[in-house]
Amino acid sequence: MSAAASQAAPIRATVLGAGAWGTTFAKVLADAGCAVTLWAREPEVVEQINSSHRNERFLAGFDLPASIVATTDPAVALEAAELVIIAIPSQVARATLEQYRGLIGPQTVVASLMKGVELASGQLMSEVAREALGLPAERLAVISGPNLAREIAAEQPTATVVASASEEAAALVARACAAPYFRPYTNGDVVGVELSGAVKNVIALGVGIAQGLGYGWNTSATLITRGLVEITRLGMALGAKPETFAGLAGMGDLVATCASPLSRNHTLGKHLGQGMSLEEALLATGGTAEGVKSSQSVLALAGRHGVEMPITAGVVAAVTGQMSVAELGPALLGRPHKAEANS
Repeated sequence: MSAAASQAAPIRATVLGAGAWGTTFAKVLADAGCAVTLWAREPEVVEQINSSHRNERFLAGFDLPASIVATTDPAVALEAAELVIIAIPSQVARATLEQYRGLIGPQTVVASLMKGVELASGQLMSEVAREALGLPAERLAVISGPNLAREIAAEQPTATVVASASEEAAALVARACAAPYFRPYTNGDVVGVELSGAVKNVIALGVGIAQGLGYGWNTSATLITRGLVEITRLGMALGAKPETFAGLAGMGDLVATCASPLSRNHTLGKHLGQGMSLEEALLATGGTAEGVKSSQSVLALAGRHGVEMPITAGVVAAVTGQMSVAELGPALLGRPHKAEANS
């Protein structure tokens, strides 16, 4: 095959996980010209995607490209894949990926859509994936930004950040997902991009709780802005670049997740603020709200690095029953006065 023909060949991409975001990203990849295989646990989801080009269970109301092929067999999904996208819940990622370690090709690039910090280890999802799959950092990337699944499935324009220790890996992922409505930017700050995606879910829970309690946009703006301070503070302690937090993966994703009713974390927080128990709120929200479990692992990570995160601590207290949601606002506002630049 000539070099020109090779360059023209579609990238063979596999998405592990057919939830709302995984299914949406499979659509993005297909619309960008990739040959896409989508792995799902549920046989009925696979059958519907292959026969009707829909996923009504996790992404109701949207047609999918007919070129997407779904399967429940991970060996079939991963065979000959040049790019593997991981879109599974963060707290089961290690156990799931360890099963697939021998199925990843020697040159395959792996990119994570996961948002969270592993409870058991305190590791970011790229670290979990690297260990579970036995891959070098140069073959791993993370993808994060203001990327609400249903808006992207509706082909509303947005951008994202692809971060990797390898410029070549980041460029491959960016090329694979560059659809007409989806613009990827590359970045070398894996920690900053990934941490932003994890902690913004926690801040969104806090904003949702405040709105559920009836507080207005002044309160929301305060929590979003001070939440960004917390994300930046922890990121700097972990070696991230400060400019990352002012960009798409930082402020961009934080605003989208904290303000939109399409955000599961924001919605779950709002249910809590309106008086639901955590179990009731989870049921009413549907899907996975990563911020509930990640709040505890983020706070533990901050504690190990001596970083103060009062909003995160308040959310943890609220979701674990240590504090009622009604007490959360006064507890945060009652903290000692400080200069903004030093706090």
